[in-house]
Amino acid sequence: MAEQEPTEEQLAAIAAENLDEESTVTYKAPAQKTLEEIEELDKDDESLRKYKEVLLGNRSKIVDPNVPNVQVTRLTLVCACAPQPLELDLTGDVEKLKNNSFALKEGVEYKIKISFKVNKEIVSGLKYVQTTSRRGIKIDKTEYMVGSYGPRDTEYEFVTSQEEAPKGMLVRGTYTVKSLFTDDDRHTHLAWEWQLNIKKDWKD
Repeated sequence: MAEQEPTEEQLAAIAAENLDEESTVTYKAPAQKTLEEIEELDKDDESLRKYKEVLLGNRSKIVDPNVPNVQVTRLTLVCACAPQPLELDLTGDVEKLKNNSFALKEGVEYKIKISFKVNKEIVSGLKYVQTTSRRGIKIDKTEYMVGSYGPRDTEYEFVTSQEEAPKGMLVRGTYTVKSLFTDDDRHTHLAWEWQLNIKKDWKD
């Protein structure tokens, strides 16, 4: 027997319950400095110089000036019981991801992992914002403070706290997820949209 879609009233009730728990991240950005300014600070202090070398990474590699400072490369749903990797490649045309759908079994525990690179300058107050809706009704909005990072050759990974997929007949179905990777200056490093399908089982 086909499962019955929730009514508009039921969706609104789910949304009200989730949105009441929304948290707003309050964070005051420090004064922005270039890498050159930071390197000049207290340059006679040997211990501080070594610390800054570790913090700022290896800058011997020449970076293409056309490459953006922050590049978001992948979104992964980390779930130990998933039968296959749940990963979105964000290096191509993100418009094509709108029809990508992750199937997630109801009630399972998972984390979201964002992989990204910082290429040129320190970036402060990186933040990942995720808005979830169903049939045009906003169900949930979550903000994760990612932090401040300096440039380096290898990728960074940010992993959220553990989440639990909703459970029950009313919450099963397809959700539209809008993801945003931004910072203190409200600069959008990447925005993309994808689908999440909550199922009774991984394959049903």
